[in-house]
Amino acid sequence: MSQPLLATPIEYLKGVGPKKGELFKSELRIYTYGQLLHFFPFRYIDRSQLNKIKDIHSDEKAVQLKVVVTNISEVGAGRAKRLSVIVQDSTGMLELIFFKGIKWLKPKFKIGREYLVYGKPTKYRSQYNIAHPEFEEITNDNIKLTGLQPVYHSTEKATKGGLNSKGVERAIQQLLHQIPRHIPEVLSNEIISDLNLAEREVAFINIHQPKSYQELKKASFRLKFEEFFFLQLRLIKQKLAKEKAIKGHLFEAVGDLFNEFYSNHIPFELTNAQKRVVKEIRRDLGSNKHMNRLLQGDVGSGKTLVSLLVMLLAIDNGFQACLMAPTEILATQHFFTIQEFLKDLSVGVMLLTGSTKKSEREIIHAKLQSGELHILIGTHALLEDVVQFKNLGLTVIDEQHRFGVKQRAKLWKKNTIPPHVLVMTATPIPRTLAMTLYGDLDISIIDELPPGRKPIKTLHKYDKHRLSVFGFMEKQIAEGRQVYVVYPLIEESEALDFKDLMDGYESLSRRFPLPKYKISVVHGKMKAQDKEHEMQRFAKGETQILVATTVIEVGVNVPNASVMVIESANKFGLSQLHQLRGRVGRGANQSYCVLMTDYKLSQDAKTRIETMVKTNDGFEIAEVDLKLRGPGDILGTQQSGVLDLKIADLAKDNLILSSARNKAQELLSDDPEIANEENRMIRVHLSSLIKRKPNWGRIS
Repeated sequence: MSQPLLATPIEYLKGVGPKKGELFKSELRIYTYGQLLHFFPFRYIDRSQLNKIKDIHSDEKAVQLKVVVTNISEVGAGRAKRLSVIVQDSTGMLELIFFKGIKWLKPKFKIGREYLVYGKPTKYRSQYNIAHPEFEEITNDNIKLTGLQPVYHSTEKATKGGLNSKGVERAIQQLLHQIPRHIPEVLSNEIISDLNLAEREVAFINIHQPKSYQELKKASFRLKFEEFFFLQLRLIKQKLAKEKAIKGHLFEAVGDLFNEFYSNHIPFELTNAQKRVVKEIRRDLGSNKHMNRLLQGDVGSGKTLVSLLVMLLAIDNGFQACLMAPTEILATQHFFTIQEFLKDLSVGVMLLTGSTKKSEREIIHAKLQSGELHILIGTHALLEDVVQFKNLGLTVIDEQHRFGVKQRAKLWKKNTIPPHVLVMTATPIPRTLAMTLYGDLDISIIDELPPGRKPIKTLHKYDKHRLSVFGFMEKQIAEGRQVYVVYPLIEESEALDFKDLMDGYESLSRRFPLPKYKISVVHGKMKAQDKEHEMQRFAKGETQILVATTVIEVGVNVPNASVMVIESANKFGLSQLHQLRGRVGRGANQSYCVLMTDYKLSQDAKTRIETMVKTNDGFEIAEVDLKLRGPGDILGTQQSGVLDLKIADLAKDNLILSSARNKAQELLSDDPEIANEENRMIRVHLSSLIKRKPNWGRIS
């Protein structure tokens, strides 16, 4: 579409005007013709199919009826008030029910008039009704019982102002009259012919006004491909530019320290996945390019050991390394783990957090600048300007999504040539999301657990089974094991969370009394040192049960803990449930995760619980999570704006994404600067997209 028409304010479209224009802007965030064109339907009604009332036999699917209104009445009072509209066709009668918007809906129905009604039937007392159906009065010219009718999202306020789905559709129809020859192609002839793509103008028309499912499918594929293609093109181009502009420190030697540790100090055999990942990283570090790699691995897969091997490579080549974690608990955990691994080697390792005393900080700063300190582990405290390295060559960031871009960039400035970056995450990210969010990082995956680990058995128990769960806990404790009991943390209701946790603690204290049993409690209202003290008591085996909110999601490694009881498990997201389950199963004993719920479960909650019981595979769980929540929720508030996808769906369109990424890689391999004449339209469109969007793709 030519730029002037694309940029035309929405109020200038025929039939819109200032009043509806304001609604478009305030309610639907549509300011221009171009944004309206990209406001895609979320589903379609097949207008070629009409049902009869007598043929309604289930509530499984929506029906479309052509009916006459015979009665209109308001039933009930107060909050229970509803609008009842009785309709009939030649085969029977049906009630349409409306619980909201009664005042403005009632005048829209007229007795004796004919309407087209669409909605999902519900059975109540052996009779079917339809609650809040879509409806439209039939006049001679406004209903075509052919093709597919688009349905657009709207809001109650927009609907009241005439911008319901039909109102939006009318505006788009008006726009479609103007667009012929105003939508230029943005892909090359080669890509279009290779993939047999629809023309761009045709795709826009057919996505809004498809005459058949075949037309719709082809239009949808074309527009999804285009959206993914330009997203991937930008990410890959950015990655290549970064590699070209930033040369990394060259780690040529695999030296004595690495070889000594690898051969004589690892207490177990590395998994094949760990070996593969170490090779991938070594290839990066020996290539003179700047490494920017994401290391994904489930809880307990051995990411910390891999990162330590890479740190030893850095030290062998005359560099220092640092590891930054989001919480003091996790940083401390890493410190103790790495210190234990290196206890027989002369490697300087220290810990720097907000709790580090001033006198100790001064020692750390001095040893860092002299080069005597080889590995510094810590929290955000590492980012302080006063923390100066002699020669930082490698930065390892754990759970990087908890750090902002500016924070991570501070670590880059700790050396004249930026240090290599290894980002670790125990949150399995679906491949489609990783390809998009982390398109400018190389990705390594540890997809197997160390040998000897038994899969955790996950059980779903209702509240009425609590006594049997207590009995099971008692049996495990008698065998010398320990137990976590976790309560949900809902930020809006801290007082309620605290009450739930303390009620649970009191109930457990009665069932597991002193002096035979000892219970630790950890919650958000405690001071950091008190939390640490309680967790250490549990880690040392001084207490048998740890009652906590989700503060223990990351950072506690207690191989002797074999049971994780999650209270109100339906209030947790899948990713959180999986992370919590990963706190057990870290030793050789069989471990268990018990998901406690009441009987009232939403469909999504049922799916989450069933998924947890069925599989321990973090990547399978992540795929289900993506389908349930969408990418915005998985990324969290900090990065939810990253994927501003208008039509493509990461949960469903992974094959289109793969195809788009392959084409983007092929193009940049043949034409790195996108300078060739046949790619001119791609270059122009990419340039316009870059101007409109912030540079969110830079991870480190």
